[in-house]
Amino acid sequence: MSKNSIKPVIADADAINHAADLLRRGRLVAFPTETVYGLGADAGNPEAVAAIFKAKGRPTDHPLIVHIADIDSLGDWAATVPEAALKLAHRFWPGPLAMILNKKAGVSPTVTGGQQTVGLRMPDHLVALALLKSFGGGIAAPSANRFCRISPTQALHVSEELADAVDMILDGGACRVGVESTIIDLSGGKPRLLRPGHITQQQIEAVLQIELLTPSTPAAPAPEISEEIRAPGMMAVHYAPATPAMRCRAELLPDRIQHLTAAGKKIGVLNYRLDIAETGQVRILRLPEQAASYAQSFYTALRELDNLQLDIILIEQPPQTEAWRAINDRLGKAAAL
Repeated sequence: MSKNSIKPVIADADAINHAADLLRRGRLVAFPTETVYGLGADAGNPEAVAAIFKAKGRPTDHPLIVHIADIDSLGDWAATVPEAALKLAHRFWPGPLAMILNKKAGVSPTVTGGQQTVGLRMPDHLVALALLKSFGGGIAAPSANRFCRISPTQALHVSEELADAVDMILDGGACRVGVESTIIDLSGGKPRLLRPGHITQQQIEAVLQIELLTPSTPAAPAPEISEEIRAPGMMAVHYAPATPAMRCRAELLPDRIQHLTAAGKKIGVLNYRLDIAETGQVRILRLPEQAASYAQSFYTALRELDNLQLDIILIEQPPQTEAWRAINDRLGKAAAL
């Protein structure tokens, strides 16, 4: 079978076991997690991990997250497992939280982007956990899409982008969370939030009983904070459609649409609250008003508009509240205008 004909396969027990065998042979397997679909390889096989970077067009100095099957596996990858990591793992794993820890000596620099730290996560998806159990090791897996493009939340999205570069796509349905995991750096002196996600800063602080450093915190001396790409999703432009995208406050959106349509532009609009009429030039997709439901639908809707060969995508600005923090983070990187 040509790789070009690779189609998603329903993730039953036989398919999962076959996927695990492919991983053991150094091949690439796309699989669902609760956040987005991942492009997986044997994290202990540098050649297989290198194939991830090639398939995605991802710079090799960008570290990958290693997915593990249980909390006990932390010690297989981390030089030491701090108490904070155990507290967070027991509270939030399996779940959408990745932790950056100092890596064990044998962990390949191919996985870590040449850094002395490693990202670890236990996903909260039955297919992902069954695959990890069947495989019996760590699976390095960034999102299963081309570098910096829209993350996939359905198996079909993976097929659209990577069917010529992946050996198997396990279809486990639409992702429940829909945005990438929260990432916290526990490798230095004080915990630092690197990427917001479904698990909030307040939830983490409640467990650790300490205030987190954040991207807006004034920089501390090295090695506590580094200017390196410490984790996935830290570039200024990421999760982006090929179509230019722009955030717009609700009160300005009607005038912006009128101005662009008068100029002959074809427009896509992602709104969640404002009622806007659809026309021949304007395609409207309305997302839920609740943050969690919005996040679950966001990438799918953005991808749908991106496929319509529009001139621009306008995105109604959501509230600037903690519940919407992860969404606003992704919007800030996807809508570069």
